[in-house]
Amino acid sequence: MTAPRQGRAQGRAATLARLGLDTREKTRAAGLSVASNVTLITLKLVAGLLTGSIAILTEAVHSSIDLLASVVAFFSVRKAGEPADESHPYGHEKVENLSAAAEGLLILAGAGVIVYESIGRLNKPPEIDAIGIGIGVIAFSMVANVLVSARLHRVARETDSAALEGDAEHLRTDAMTSAGVLVGLALVAATGVAALDAVTALAVAAAILWAGLRILTRSSRILVDEALPADELEAVRDAIRRADASEVVGFHKLRARRAGSRRYIDLHVQFRRGTTLERAHEVSHELQAEIRRELHGADVLIHLEPEVAIVSRGDAVGPPG
Repeated sequence: MTAPRQGRAQGRAATLARLGLDTREKTRAAGLSVASNVTLITLKLVAGLLTGSIAILTEAVHSSIDLLASVVAFFSVRKAGEPADESHPYGHEKVENLSAAAEGLLILAGAGVIVYESIGRLNKPPEIDAIGIGIGVIAFSMVANVLVSARLHRVARETDSAALEGDAEHLRTDAMTSAGVLVGLALVAATGVAALDAVTALAVAAAILWAGLRILTRSSRILVDEALPADELEAVRDAIRRADASEVVGFHKLRARRAGSRRYIDLHVQFRRGTTLERAHEVSHELQAEIRRELHGADVLIHLEPEVAIVSRGDAVGPPG
């Protein structure tokens, strides 16, 4: 095997190994989220039934939605980690974005349930008993969600996982709403006005609604193949310029999109007159490797063009010879 081919094979092997490690790390993080939500749902249901608090019961509903989202995330990161096949030649990474969109819809549905129940309780406020138990459970839930969401967010950032980021967003929202419920329960305990419990639940629903819309919007942009951010496109241009191949005179038709944690990039590269096909092919692989280093193993497709191609529409790398 020639040195360039051996280098490319080693690069592919390294990418596959990294993807395998990422998938295992993401699966463990999603499993932690599932276990945490099962525990919190049980505690909140018990506390809600003991106290009669609609705010605590809405928290249980929220955690139930979080659990469903965590299960979706768990299976989506496993599916997204599968290699490309005949049915999915570009891989399965977009399953993560689909999962994030589903999580956003689940959050919106949960917010609707909370609003419906809270309005009913405003008209007929229930008796709130054993407030101390409710406050203790919600405080524990808030701390647990902060810790688990921090873990999910770290793994999502390291692996660029849309599904885990959506799950972390769920848990961050749950922690914030728990803080709101704590305030509401404290107000009920201090004033004796049971209607404040339902008012707090409505405020919680508003926060959940905002989080759901944000997740749904972000995931939808990727599902419709929105271009990569300007800074990532500029990183691609910088990588090509940094390669400083004397045979390259310019490039154009740069396109880039994202699926899950993978970036897909294609562009046309113009080569100086007299460059052999073998050398152009070798330089293309060098450019691909440089771009992958910038964008974490991106899938890069380069179309070779001669120097006589229209340069004015592209990015010149150096002055033509």
